[in-house]
Order: sequence, then C-alpha cells, then structure tokens
Amino acid sequence: MFKLSEIKELIKLVDGTSVHELEIENDGARLMIRKPGKTEVVNIQQAAPIVPTYTQASQPQAEVQTAPAAPAPQAAPQNNYHPIVSPMVGTFYRASSPDKPAFVNVGDRINDKSIVCILEAMKLMNELEAEVRGEIVEILVENGQLVEYGQPLFLVKPE
Repeated sequence: MFKLSEIKELIKLVDGTSVHELEIENDGARLMIRKPGKTEVVNIQQAAPIVPTYTQASQPQAEVQTAPAAPAPQAAPQNNYHPIVSPMVGTFYRASSPDKPAFVNVGDRINDKSIVCILEAMKLMNELEAEVRGEIVEILVENGQLVEYGQPLFLVKPE
C-alpha cells in the first residue's frame, strides 16, 4: 500500500519534471500519476517526404517537410570538462544534512570514489560518487532543486 505522504511526494516530483506519466506497482498496489493536458505525439518517419509545389509560373519546386526538432541537450560540457550527471529523478542535496558542510565545492579535488551529493528519490537518500578524478569547476544546480535523469550536476576538469 502507498502512504498518502509518499503519493504527495511522487506527485511533486512528477510535477517538477518533464515526465508526463508515472506508474508504480508495490505489493499488489498500483499507482498511476499522469499530468493533465499533457499530450505528446511521437512521429516516427524514416525520411521526410518531398512534396512538389508549384508557383504561379508553374515551375516545380521541392518543399521538404521535416519532423519537429528534438529538444536541445540541457548542458554541454565546455573546455573538455567532464559532466557528473544525475542517474535518477530526485531532489539534489549538497550535504548530508542542513548543519553539515557540503560534500564538494568549486575548486575541490576529487577522486572516482568521492561522494559529491545526495539524491533523494521516494524518501531514499542515494549518495552519488564522482566516478572521475579531477577538480570541481562548476556546480550546475542549487541545493534542494529537483533534477531529472541525465541532467548535468557538476563539471569536473579531469586529471
């Protein structure tokens, strides 16, 4: 069974992301959260058709119809920096608790096992390891911010 507080947290997480629908099954209970009014149409085409059109002078011209452009990537690494990305949707925390210092700051040197943040998802606190050696050059999100899967969180100048 789902607790009301868990359902509210899931609704808040879905509302703050680009996710339009979430379905979870737990111990025989099934929960589906769907954003209202969000309809997404996906067109799969091998190639855009070429449709001839004619001007007043009756000379054929080719008009290319293309599918809608894909969304741009959220943040591209600059100057060969390595991005540390979120492996899940959740809430980003820079420290283990409000009274503790941040795991990392700009200018800190890290190794591949360094804990750089905590991601909270469904009341579970998940420590995120850097998986790269180097120096933190930029922190791309704010403490307490909802983050999406694959969203860059830090930029690291690798060693």
